[in-house]
Amino acid sequence: MTRKTTRKRRARKNIAKGVAHIHSTFNNTIVTITDEQGNVVAWSSAGALGFKGSRKSTPFAAQSASEAAAIAAVENGMKSVEVSVKGPGPGREAAVRSLQAAGLEISVINDNTPIPHNGCRPPKRPRG
Repeated sequence: MTRKTTRKRRARKNIAKGVAHIHSTFNNTIVTITDEQGNVVAWSSAGALGFKGSRKSTPFAAQSASEAAAIAAVENGMKSVEVSVKGPGPGREAAVRSLQAAGLEISVINDNTPIPHNGCRPPKRPRG
């Protein structure tokens, strides 16, 4: 006899406030929504949604990733988020706008992009 496997349903967390971390690189955009302590509530990325290659680096892919993460967070009871943006990618603004469109209230937007004090020479594409 085969044993019937029962999958335990994930309990709905009831978190009202959180932080949306948007990591936007030249190749991909990763959106992670955490509670105020830093525990991950929901996440998504352009690559996880099936975008491949150069399509991952588009604003539309970032918007889709942001929307998917926001919907998962709203299902867990989230209402407002602080946004922390990191990186110089093309999907930064699109991801922030899409969080708002998905029904999350944005209270603060922080830009935490690491800026070198003349560190490594960047590759030829993003220089300038």
